[in-house]
Amino acid sequence: MSETLFIADLHLDPRRPIPRTIFRDFLANRARQAEALYILGDLFEVWLGDDEDEPTYQDIKTALHDLTCSGVPVFVMHGNRDFLLGAGFADATGCQLIDDPLVIDLYGTATLLMHGDTLCTRDVDYQAFRQQVRHPQWQKQFLAQPLAQRRILAQQARTESQAKTQATADEIMDVTPEAVISVLETHGVYHLIHGHTHRPAVHQLTVNGRTAYRRVVSDWRDGSAMIVSCTPVSCQLVDLLAA
Repeated sequence: MSETLFIADLHLDPRRPIPRTIFRDFLANRARQAEALYILGDLFEVWLGDDEDEPTYQDIKTALHDLTCSGVPVFVMHGNRDFLLGAGFADATGCQLIDDPLVIDLYGTATLLMHGDTLCTRDVDYQAFRQQVRHPQWQKQFLAQPLAQRRILAQQARTESQAKTQATADEIMDVTPEAVISVLETHGVYHLIHGHTHRPAVHQLTVNGRTAYRRVVSDWRDGSAMIVSCTPVSCQLVDLLAA
């Protein structure tokens, strides 16, 4: 049966080899049978530009390239960790970079895809930071710096972010229900798939008097690898590592 796959928040990192191994196996096997694969942000823990050291992620780029060459289209959305993925990455892998948000026709159902960070509107500080780093001029100035300097700046930002996360209430870092309803109304759809929050679930809500669904893809950990698998008859959350 036809299957379209959605993943997000793998946060691939050289310091965490197990998720990388799981991902390469996923690309070589289940994803090879799919009609399409959508990566909804934060494939990498950090991406400081397409001039990232070649050996660091070469295995991942090669695996993605092998998949796209096999005929499976792979669509990649920017996340809050890898928003600097660019044309160099796309050329090396054959992946297509897509907008956030994006509405697709999923087996006859209009479905909204997002990374999910813009739905966390109660986190005002993060939204201001996001607006800054997504500005083309900021990105141009950042990418003009040597890679070593970018790494220092990224580590400083990460340290500050971790401290803030520990001091921020969970409900502030989760999506705002009103923002979810608003974005579905804006796009005139009743199905949403997103990541970012690391809280896998299927939420049922009401939009314009109709039932709507929000499916959340989770992060990949050493013992769990969540995907959303959609066929012409259903969409399900699946743990690739479940017995």
